[in-house]
Amino acid sequence: MQREQMNIVFTGHVDHGKSTVVGRLLSDTGSLPEGKLEQIRKDCERNSKPFEYAFLLDALKDEQSQGITIDAARVFFSSDQRDYIIIDAPGHIEFLKNMITGAARAEAAFLVIDAEEGIQENSRRHGYLLSMLGIRQVCVVVNKMDLVDYNQQVYNKIVRKFTRFLKSINLHNVEFVPVSGREGDNVYHRMEKMNWFKGYTVLELLDKFKKGESHDKLPMRMPVTDIYKFTNYDDNRRIIAGTVETGTFKQGDEIIFYPSGKKSKISTIESFNTEPLTQATAGMATGFTMDEQIYLSRGALACRVDEMPPKVGNCLKVSLFWLGREPLVPGKEYYFKTGTSKVRCQLTEITKVIDASSLDAQSKKEKVERHEVADCIFTLQKAIAFDLVMDLPQTSRFVLVDEYEIAGGGIIRDVDDHHQNEYGEKLIKRQLEWENGIVTELDRMQQYQQRPALILVTGELGGGKKEFAEQLEKKLFTLKKNVYYLGYRSLKYGLDSDLRDGRQYRRTQVLREEHIRRISEISHIMMDAGMFFIVKIDNLTFEERDMIQLLIGSSRLKIIWVGKKITTDISPDWHVKRPEAVIDHMEEVDKIMENWELMGDIT
Repeated sequence: MQREQMNIVFTGHVDHGKSTVVGRLLSDTGSLPEGKLEQIRKDCERNSKPFEYAFLLDALKDEQSQGITIDAARVFFSSDQRDYIIIDAPGHIEFLKNMITGAARAEAAFLVIDAEEGIQENSRRHGYLLSMLGIRQVCVVVNKMDLVDYNQQVYNKIVRKFTRFLKSINLHNVEFVPVSGREGDNVYHRMEKMNWFKGYTVLELLDKFKKGESHDKLPMRMPVTDIYKFTNYDDNRRIIAGTVETGTFKQGDEIIFYPSGKKSKISTIESFNTEPLTQATAGMATGFTMDEQIYLSRGALACRVDEMPPKVGNCLKVSLFWLGREPLVPGKEYYFKTGTSKVRCQLTEITKVIDASSLDAQSKKEKVERHEVADCIFTLQKAIAFDLVMDLPQTSRFVLVDEYEIAGGGIIRDVDDHHQNEYGEKLIKRQLEWENGIVTELDRMQQYQQRPALILVTGELGGGKKEFAEQLEKKLFTLKKNVYYLGYRSLKYGLDSDLRDGRQYRRTQVLREEHIRRISEISHIMMDAGMFFIVKIDNLTFEERDMIQLLIGSSRLKIIWVGKKITTDISPDWHVKRPEAVIDHMEEVDKIMENWELMGDIT
């Protein structure tokens, strides 16, 4: 029978002895490779430095030279009861990002505190992060008891003080154990020096942790990493690849991809150099083919139709820990990454900022400083699929990227209904009820050698948008592309005839939103037919772009701003600064469309 496996993280303030405790545990239980302990002792003698059990875990050369754990090193260890993956997470404040990465993989945690130094800011900060990440099984190791002569009163004082803090962050029933990692007291063996302690050793506490519900039994979630196509030897497979985060799926299961709502049935489950698979389970990196070929891209979330669906939205309430060099501020653009999706976002509101070491909270702050914890609301450029932390923690976690660096991370707590785009649920219902014909989206792309898109021409009132849109349609038509330009007056006196006079589109927000919604729905139909669909709108804004992308998909929208100066908060895909030279600009169309990956070899 397969042995149970559990991920455990060791964390705590720098130099409080996490690596020493783990090293001692490995040594005393005989879990080290043969000769490893002797080799490190000889290395220490050769370099004229005292031996430390922490050296057993030093995964990086930098760690031995600087004396601090830089990465989250993983070691494999087995007790009589189960197998463990032990993660030694960094304690230095500059490496909190790595600590969060390590802790996010854990099912339970040991938090190490130096008996002589006592509770430090980072001790509290790490405790808060464990709570924020949803780790409820925590044990506190009071290390270096040999430096305080195994004094019970010193230990009891730390227990009382830190227990109060842990309860305030919703960590209850936490076990404490006094140890000396250097001497081995209470790590594996009990020692007479602390005969006043009647609790468990570190090893016994490890085995007391309860294994959580198997990820296989949770709703199926597989973020799409890539789509692989093969053209040799008449191999027409399109393999949807990714890692199964939770749940299981098998051949014949109906799968729905969020946020688009597209559906298909699993035809085959692919594997490399193994017998054909009929089922995939949590933790497996795999791929599958589908009965019906649908257009997908990296970032989609694959789920089973018969299970609890994820949330879909673009306005999210989150708790985060900020690690960036510059403060987190509203109005600046960041990247929001969860699963395999990566979308641009802006901070909409800072609800409160929390000092993770003191739990002091401040509201109405205008920015989040480095190493602060905050509850915030973010608006994303497009809707994404995710789960709330109380429903499925594995797909509720995210990171924020600022200038190519991971600058923060946290959990999604809720959807912000006040700011949330109201069309999200309607979108999912539309996709679930959409009737597809025999001719698939992929069939049309291969027939026309183009990827369907809405090409939205915007700019200030007047300014040459109409002329540009007409010439663009003509250019694409001469390239033998399936293209259609829908003029403003055609909309005004046709589909929009029930709305007020067209001038009020610009004055009445409700009417303008409905106008844009209708354009988006027409676009969805035209793109389902495989077309390039060209429309013009005056002064498109970031919020309006977000609404369109929610309804049609961000990869299908390309925005062209016509005019010398961009006068709204939008970032166009192409800025045409000289509308009077419209014919000259048409010479650029081929290259731009290929750069957008809308034309070229479609296989």
